[in-house]
Amino acid sequence: MILIECEQGSEQWHKARAGCITASMFTVARSRVGGLDEKQAMYVAAVQAGMTEKEAMAEAGYKAAPKAESVRLALLGQPVGQPTEAALNYAFGLAVERISGEPLDGGFETWQMKRGHELEPMARMEHEIQTGLMVQRAGFVTTDDGAFGASADGLIGEDGGSEYKCFLAPDKLRAFHIDNDASGIMDQVQGCMWITDRKFWHVGMYCPALEVVGRQLWWQEFKRDDDYIEKLEEDLWQFKLLVDDYEQKLRSKAA
Repeated sequence: MILIECEQGSEQWHKARAGCITASMFTVARSRVGGLDEKQAMYVAAVQAGMTEKEAMAEAGYKAAPKAESVRLALLGQPVGQPTEAALNYAFGLAVERISGEPLDGGFETWQMKRGHELEPMARMEHEIQTGLMVQRAGFVTTDDGAFGASADGLIGEDGGSEYKCFLAPDKLRAFHIDNDASGIMDQVQGCMWITDRKFWHVGMYCPALEVVGRQLWWQEFKRDDDYIEKLEEDLWQFKLLVDDYEQKLRSKAA
């Protein structure tokens, strides 16, 4: 990995992210429409797990093996469906940033992003207090080729890292504090471990409003899941090809 020492939200940070597929957007990059339905996905998973066709049919509730093209492609390990409009727009924006070398939005930050950057030091300090760990500030980390990156909020020793969220939306706060559910950011978490080659990642949900009851920081440790990362990497490389294609088309029109 390449570690770029910079303050999150700084001009250097925005420039480092320009044209780079970032972990916080991995879910958007992977999003597709027209994919497998629930039964088809169950059938494909069963076959890939080593079941016979008959066993997979029974597992998914089929009387005959599904013949849809999407199933055939999935069994071959190929992408199924088409990128969503959000994924297409993200890919196009990245292609423009690759050409200009600058963030397309000029480094604009929403108030939520600014709030997160302001509260992150407090979240990190509370994390250190609760765990007794020393968390190193990390800035921006990329793969060796610079194609993928992550704003790692912290690195823990040689094997770990941390991510702090400061959501205000009640549904997101409830997911963490009540349901212990961080699945909504798992692409980002596992993606950070992929990029940094780390073995575990701490996720913290920081909410100063809950300090009066001692619940200002919810945190949980997640282990590296190589099966998850393998699928994530496959999808992201397919997305990178889309960015490459947009960049090539833009450059060819300018020639």
